[in-house]
Amino acid sequence: MTVLAHRTDTVTRDALAVLQPGFEGTTAPAWLLRQVAEGLTAVGLFGRNITSAAQLRALTAQLRAERDDVLVAIDEEGGDVTRLEVRDGSSFPGNLALGAVDDTDLTRDVARELGRRLAECGVNLNWAPSADVNSDPNNPVIGVRSFGADTALVARHTAAYVEGLQAAGVAACTKHFPGHGDTSVDSHHALPRIDVGLDTLQARELVPFKAAVAAGTKAIMSAHILVPALDPTRPATLSPQILTGLLRKELGYEGLIVTDGMEMNAIAGTYGIERGSVLAIAAGADAICVGGGLADEATVLRLRDALVAAVREGALPEERLADAATRVRALARWSRRALPDAAAEGSGASGIGLTAARRAVVVTGAPTPVAAPYVATLSPVPNIAVGDETPWGVAAELAALVPDTEAGVYPKGSTAGDVLAAAGGRTVVAVVRDAHRHPWMSEVLNALVAARPDTVVVEMGVPLAAPRGALYLATHGASRVCGRAAAEIIAGV
Repeated sequence: MTVLAHRTDTVTRDALAVLQPGFEGTTAPAWLLRQVAEGLTAVGLFGRNITSAAQLRALTAQLRAERDDVLVAIDEEGGDVTRLEVRDGSSFPGNLALGAVDDTDLTRDVARELGRRLAECGVNLNWAPSADVNSDPNNPVIGVRSFGADTALVARHTAAYVEGLQAAGVAACTKHFPGHGDTSVDSHHALPRIDVGLDTLQARELVPFKAAVAAGTKAIMSAHILVPALDPTRPATLSPQILTGLLRKELGYEGLIVTDGMEMNAIAGTYGIERGSVLAIAAGADAICVGGGLADEATVLRLRDALVAAVREGALPEERLADAATRVRALARWSRRALPDAAAEGSGASGIGLTAARRAVVVTGAPTPVAAPYVATLSPVPNIAVGDETPWGVAAELAALVPDTEAGVYPKGSTAGDVLAAAGGRTVVAVVRDAHRHPWMSEVLNALVAARPDTVVVEMGVPLAAPRGALYLATHGASRVCGRAAAEIIAGV
């Protein structure tokens, strides 16, 4: 009985160790602290958990009082996807802007400064960067989160980002393996499928991940996508052929494999999170990310018990679960050593985000300072990864530079007539995001430019639509600093 009890306790602790759950609130709830004390080795943070740097430092200190090597993970890509600055907009441009500049030293420095800020707050695992090659221009979930559509460019900037982030003592988690760029479906909603051959995968999707492995990325996140050329039946997150055969054996990767959020419908809607989690660990994943939408103790206990039951029933080898837990704990030990020194360093690079954003703006036309502008933001429905809490655009930044600025937001269904009626005699500054994916935006822009040839157009998504307007600015992202960089050009400062 003693031996069985010890074995069960070990399996239970291993099952807790492989979970990366989220939670509600800006302080650690009692249930979370209890689970950390019992073996939970990682937690995930989202925008709902953060109000300020000081509050975040207090939160991570609270967690480390229970376990000094706890992994505190976050989905902080910078750019459009930010959790540190979810209510204000990021101080850093995202990947597409960095790819547009194509200066790997700049990318490395931006990632290091972002990592330094995370480390100062006690965060030591970042679910970033995205290494996806954005080869489908209609991709609804990657877009500006990718460094671009050129494989070699994405590879060199992925490596630079990993190096910069980890130089600050924060583990990088390169995503979404084996590549989410050639999809027209958002895996938050359904299961995307990539129907390309092995030759294309080797020459395109896998190249940035090979670069990340060579750069020493501490973690890689799997994608909830079906790639029939690699596995005709199971999505990558649940596929032994992809996680163990391709990533471990063929690419020689020895670090942590983390799943994308298991509550995403691509998994939860087809396998369920309990079965999906068991299949993921069995396939070769080491850590289960859950908590973007499910964030309570009941979810943690359900997943823990599902893993323990699978071991007892023989559906999941105990050695595979133990191996996964060992990899999690190894990263936790690395992070405990790396984080304190990095957090104490400080940096003189606090303005590097705005510097990078300014360099990323591409201008078509001759800039002329605009007085008393009317900013019309044509707003699409945001994807789940970005969320709808984070402000974007140029209106606030332009108003800070040109006090007489007025503005309005126009969703799908709005017309150029609506904008012109509100603008009156003011010069219209039309702000869009991925106009090439939204025909209604293009219709409004065309009508605005026809009626008012002096219209200024600012594209803050992937700039694939033809430039139009008297002045056209492509910012390659919609973060706060991208808006500031565009506003400076429009205001002539």
